[in-house]
Amino acid sequence: MSRSGEVARKSKETQLTAKVVLEGRGRIKVATGLAFLDHMLEQVARYGGFDLALRGTGDIHVDTHHLVEDAGIVLGQALSRALGDRAGITRFASAYAPLDETLARVVIDLGKRPYISYNVPLRGRIGTLESEVLEEFWKAVSIHLGATIHVDVIRGRNRHHIAEATFKALGLALREAMAEQGGRAVPSSKGVLG
Repeated sequence: MSRSGEVARKSKETQLTAKVVLEGRGRIKVATGLAFLDHMLEQVARYGGFDLALRGTGDIHVDTHHLVEDAGIVLGQALSRALGDRAGITRFASAYAPLDETLARVVIDLGKRPYISYNVPLRGRIGTLESEVLEEFWKAVSIHLGATIHVDVIRGRNRHHIAEATFKALGLALREAMAEQGGRAVPSSKGVLG
């Protein structure tokens, strides 16, 4: 049985839909109106091994903040729905991703306890995107996926490389953490997640 999740979010600032299929076939269609954000979301899905359809618009004439944050909300919610009760998943994972001079690490726990430790030295524009707002995406994913996420840039200079390496590492960590291990046991010594 395929694990999938779908959400729609409409506010005065953004209108977004997201659908994920965890046992994907490489189908990725992302269109938010922010080309760099689209590129980053594609990396998460590609290296995460899941299908992703994420579309929408936002008030980017004001700022990119709302659209970036809300993309994290809908992605986190769709992934959480696809995981269901999370019984039988690996739960914990870590991944490193290099990109030229940059090395990034993401460590994740899908135990329904949101927390973000974001140690990414990004300042300035990447294309049309203020790189500082990417932290809002990570916070939103953590909260709405129900995940503890530690993201660290070990080294790096180029803003594009730094951002892309972190998103690739997120995808790789998600792939491992969401993998089914067989059985229906809840992956917790307490017997419950959260």
